[in-house]
Amino acid sequence: MNSLSGKVAIITGGCSGLGKATAVRFLEEGAKVVVWDINKERGLNLVKELGNDEKEIVFYEVNVSSFNDVHAVAQKVADKFGQIDILINNAGITRDATLLKMSEDHWQQVIDINLTGVFNCTKAAAPFMVSKSFGRIVNISSVVGLYGNFGQTNYAAAKAGVIAMTKTWSRELGPKGINVNAIAPGFIHTEILDQMPEDVLGKMISKISLRRLGKPEDIANINAFLTSSQADYINGSVISVDGGLVL
Repeated sequence: MNSLSGKVAIITGGCSGLGKATAVRFLEEGAKVVVWDINKERGLNLVKELGNDEKEIVFYEVNVSSFNDVHAVAQKVADKFGQIDILINNAGITRDATLLKMSEDHWQQVIDINLTGVFNCTKAAAPFMVSKSFGRIVNISSVVGLYGNFGQTNYAAAKAGVIAMTKTWSRELGPKGINVNAIAPGFIHTEILDQMPEDVLGKMISKISLRRLGKPEDIANINAFLTSSQADYINGSVISVDGGLVL
């Protein structure tokens, strides 16, 4: 344990689901955790829930689609802690519809958060990593970004774009001491899936070789690994965490 001791980690969309699980794991590993999320109430409650004298966690209300907002808050984080070592680009939304039914607004919302948001946050955090010649960036993509999915043109396009940015940044930032990798989760049991009808959920599970949904902790564990010294030679990789899902 404590593989992230002394490290400052920003987790976007960190108030629930994969982000919250990662915050919990990073605190266990000794990191100082900075949660960025648009939900202020959840963020403040999370700090109360997880913070104590031995574990430092702070929250900033951030809209990742706002370039200026992200850059201003990144500077606040650097001023407070003196460094930014880790960035987990996790914030994301869905606005599902088939191509013929998808509105321009729903297309743009997903692109703004899931793709432009990743650019904004990395653009803001990377200079602080470059100044220390050290950094770890993990972008949360999706198996949908690898294989596509019915009714998710916007989401699939954004997540595929995240993979492309990951590979590009690994080339650009690797020589500067910064590792950039991506995770492609499959069907993970979060609040979104709780809203699905049981028969639909059952069909999803039947496609998974392990015959179960993933847990947020499954993704948190890979985040912890990729940002630790054990993954020093992993750069530009896309790790599928999907239980053997075949699409």
